[in-house]
Amino acid sequence: MFEEAALDLGHPRKQEAASWAAEILSGKPAGWTVDRDVWQKAAEAGVQSLTLGQPTSAVEAMLTFEGIGLGAADNGLAFALASQVFAMQRAFDSVASAQQRNRWQGGLTAGELFGSFAMSEPDAGSDTSAVATTAEEQADGSWVLNGVKSWVTLGPLCDVAIVFATSDRSLGAWGLSAFLVDANADGFGRGPAREKVGLASCPFGELILEDCRVPADALLGKAGAGAAIFGRAVEAERVFLYAAQLGAMERVLDRTVERARSRQQGGTNIGSHQAVSHRIVDMKLRHEAARLLAYKAAAVHDRGDNIALPAGLAKLQAAEMAVASAVDSIRVFGASGYLAETGLGVELGDAVGGLAYSGTVDVTRNIVAGLLHLDRPLRRSDE
Repeated sequence: MFEEAALDLGHPRKQEAASWAAEILSGKPAGWTVDRDVWQKAAEAGVQSLTLGQPTSAVEAMLTFEGIGLGAADNGLAFALASQVFAMQRAFDSVASAQQRNRWQGGLTAGELFGSFAMSEPDAGSDTSAVATTAEEQADGSWVLNGVKSWVTLGPLCDVAIVFATSDRSLGAWGLSAFLVDANADGFGRGPAREKVGLASCPFGELILEDCRVPADALLGKAGAGAAIFGRAVEAERVFLYAAQLGAMERVLDRTVERARSRQQGGTNIGSHQAVSHRIVDMKLRHEAARLLAYKAAAVHDRGDNIALPAGLAKLQAAEMAVASAVDSIRVFGASGYLAETGLGVELGDAVGGLAYSGTVDVTRNIVAGLLHLDRPLRRSDE
């Protein structure tokens, strides 16, 4: 579907998702936070089933989330859904046992459960070898977890979380394991939602594990497989979490074009001034480039090839260009763009989050540089 999706800005699947998102958010009050009602409605629309059960193609999933981003002026909902669908559920689906699927999969796809992906800590983000949360195996095969996970999307609401913990510190990243932790387990605590610059309706906060005992069958995959599970999930996450941001960029661009064509200054619309028109052309260029890179990464994923490089490039383009375009939109709107009622400040705050989540853009540049082998000197013969 790559060519069809990439070349058709008004793809029917995307437009259907946009209409759904606009309808579902209609009438939501200021300060609204993602709740179980909207979560179940998303499940009824098939959103949580995109990566579980009978998963759809990556390109189709991308179209759905691009549409949600286009239709949802509230980007928090899109991010909350994307975090569970593309991070938590992808990690779950990659190695979950039949028993784990029987227990959790139905609730996740039916929208009955919130699922979180808990890797980051106060002093450990993308560096898996720095994880301080510990997992100690007990004589009966159960595990006891201790530590704090930070910036966990849906953490204050989650019913189950994939928690990464060090089961053998001497092995570094190879000693990292992943656990499916029931939020009702003894010793499992959830911190309050933290205030953020953007994505306000998507709650995130800390998970506190204090002698949290989980059964043997809570281990996801094998002991020591946590780094591999995390790496596969976050590699895909780097591109798919930004699908909704493509829609948001398009929405901001459309508003800016409308403003440039309707706002009169000096007897003519401001879009006829080169300074304004060129700025909007740059917004269009950024959006198209980000979109093509994102759909390329999705198509490569569907083909079964390694997506590390295309995903990294797509993330960089989408994350940084969304911020640049939000700023340019405010500039085109002038003083009114600075007013809260215009909503462009919210768009900017939402876009800024993309510079940090799923690994900072600086870390992503390091990853891309490594894939280009820039740290390896070129060996020359002694001719």
